[in-house]
Amino acid sequence: MKRYISTLILIQLIAVTVFAQDDIGKVRKEYENLIKNPKGIPYGNNKAGKYYDIRGIKMYCEVYGKGQPVLIIHGNGGSIDNFVKQIPYFSQKYKVIVADSRAQGKSKDGGDSLTYEMMADDYAALLDAMKIDSADIIGWSDGGINGLLLAIRHPEKVKKLAITGANLVPDTTAVPQEIWNMVRPMYESLKSKANKNEREKNGFKLLRLLCDEPHINVSELQKIYCPTLVIGGDHDVIKPSHTLLIYENIPSAYLWILPNSGHSTPVVYSDEFNKKIDKFFSTPFRKIDNVARFF
Repeated sequence: MKRYISTLILIQLIAVTVFAQDDIGKVRKEYENLIKNPKGIPYGNNKAGKYYDIRGIKMYCEVYGKGQPVLIIHGNGGSIDNFVKQIPYFSQKYKVIVADSRAQGKSKDGGDSLTYEMMADDYAALLDAMKIDSADIIGWSDGGINGLLLAIRHPEKVKKLAITGANLVPDTTAVPQEIWNMVRPMYESLKSKANKNEREKNGFKLLRLLCDEPHINVSELQKIYCPTLVIGGDHDVIKPSHTLLIYENIPSAYLWILPNSGHSTPVVYSDEFNKKIDKFFSTPFRKIDNVARFF
């Protein structure tokens, strides 16, 4: 089972960038070391962390800093510590809320079903439990999908939204075939196994989520009225054309495609990623049309 989860996390971390291959290896090793051996606060395993009774599960959450709330949502098979590059930066001026999504990290879920809609509703309920009316949202990968669904299903909860590496559908219009060739054999192998242990059952839920969902119609994106920053790498596991499709259907959106970049934009481009989103959150959205398009 460890192999299945490790591969899921590996897919999240693969990045092709402007750096030399040796440099990418160093960036990745540094990131993994920060997670395994934190130099300061052990994100995702903090004594100050708290469980919230949310929609039938106990959802594990940590909070850092003060100010306007920023909710940061991880990807498939991930957890709070994935944002070791974001939490220290944003907690200097924001109230940073990070949680383990349902059936991931410390947020256990014994049920058989798992959908993005369930998780989006979980995050809305978490904000309610924390008595937070609205928050800025950052979502990476599956976290980006959850962010989109939060803005669609609970628009009052989302002040501004920044997503990277999100998709609307589980097919080759969104994800290159080479990625499916990596993921689907694992999914089919677990699917056909009759007697799964508990870890395999949970891993299967995550793989099924990855392979069979989401199903978000572009018309639903047009219901998103909060300012949105849509981010992707030009060599992401999500096709740039699909990222462009998301951007084009959200009424108030900016687009940021990172050149020669893979899926791990919050890690490999952490400084630029943090600063760009910070500026997006802290400045008014600019509607660019007519003569404004010339400058």
